[in-house]
Amino acid sequence: MEELVSESISLLAKPSKDIVGQRLGSFGAVFIMLKSALGAGLLNFPWAFARTGEIRYAVTIEMISVVFLISGLIILGYSSSISGQSTYQDVVQHLCGPVIGKLCEIFLVFNLFMISVAFLVIVADQLQKLSVYIYELINGSSESEMPHHWYTDQRIALFILCLFLILPLSIPKEIWIQKYTSVLGTLAAIYLTVVITVKYYIRAVPEHPISSVYSSGISSWTPVFSVIPTICFGFQCHEACIAIYSSLENKKLSHWVGISFVSMFFCTVIYSLTGIYGYLTFGKNVAADVLMSYSGGDVIIIIARLLFGLSIITIYPIVLLLGRSVILAPVLQHRGKYLVVTTSFESCTRVALTLAWVISTFLIAVAVPDISKVISVIGGISAFFIFIFPGMHLSHVPMRLFCLFRWALIAWGVIMLLCGMFIFGQSTSIAIMQILNKM
Repeated sequence: MEELVSESISLLAKPSKDIVGQRLGSFGAVFIMLKSALGAGLLNFPWAFARTGEIRYAVTIEMISVVFLISGLIILGYSSSISGQSTYQDVVQHLCGPVIGKLCEIFLVFNLFMISVAFLVIVADQLQKLSVYIYELINGSSESEMPHHWYTDQRIALFILCLFLILPLSIPKEIWIQKYTSVLGTLAAIYLTVVITVKYYIRAVPEHPISSVYSSGISSWTPVFSVIPTICFGFQCHEACIAIYSSLENKKLSHWVGISFVSMFFCTVIYSLTGIYGYLTFGKNVAADVLMSYSGGDVIIIIARLLFGLSIITIYPIVLLLGRSVILAPVLQHRGKYLVVTTSFESCTRVALTLAWVISTFLIAVAVPDISKVISVIGGISAFFIFIFPGMHLSHVPMRLFCLFRWALIAWGVIMLLCGMFIFGQSTSIAIMQILNKM
């Protein structure tokens, strides 16, 4: 299992052609897909379900989205097979041209950057609750009596964590800790789903009437569509799927279709259970980070906080590594045209990029403490990788295919392209309005 985890991160960090002798079977591919998709987005699902006002609307939107999600995975695997490329940006550049390829790289870096921000926001949330728990345990006082000193501020704790733990883990070329802790994300997601489901059935009787806890319906479709960015953020594994497909032992498209269906099925079950039971437990009062809705002194929830916190601390350097590699490669390539790329130059550039990344994400995470606002931005950007770029790829279907089938695929590509543009526009406009309302 540890070798499989180490291999999975290597697949995400560099093209599979550089990984000699490593080939994935069906189980390994499904495991990596699940590990890529199950993560921090899970915490936001109950809040997104609450926004729709009705569980049936949220589940309906989720099921429709899953059709597009699976379709995107299949298209990307097919695109990799006809292009012969093994990374997302290389496939886009090969099929859509260098301009679209550069645009893909820009969106990829920005998406990874915002994911890093979301990670720090979630860590800050957990630090806040853990500090309250420790204070209550030591002093026997309630949260309302907790003094607001600098050492009780989660922003200071987050800064110390970034300085002494996240930054040292992120600077090296290779993230050594990935070999031992990468499985934490999947474990934390499954544990949280089980806890939320069980907590719902053993919960105490609500203090407020049902009518005041649950939404009575929807007054417009805008809140219903607001669940889509959360779905895109939660289910996104499309950036990694081409590297996974390229390293399969069996690269038949039918085999890849099966892997995509199985992976998305398990993801759908986990996300749906978390969203439904988290919403049923807290109603419209559920926090954007569902763990913030639970009592700070609940030991079972504390374990969930620690699992999620540790998994994010270990995954953050990996996300930074992926984003940094996209930026660093053209910088070194450009310098190599005129001067020799020395080891010291590469090291200084890598350290500078790492410092800029960590500092920038920390400052944004402190300024925007609500995870829902960050996810609305990430969900919009994710539409490019899930809908827009795969839709563009279908315009390159080989002419040898049956004419009617070929045009059906092109029509589906146009539908995906239009849906992606709608999701990006809707999510971005909501994020902008939220920022303006804060001013």
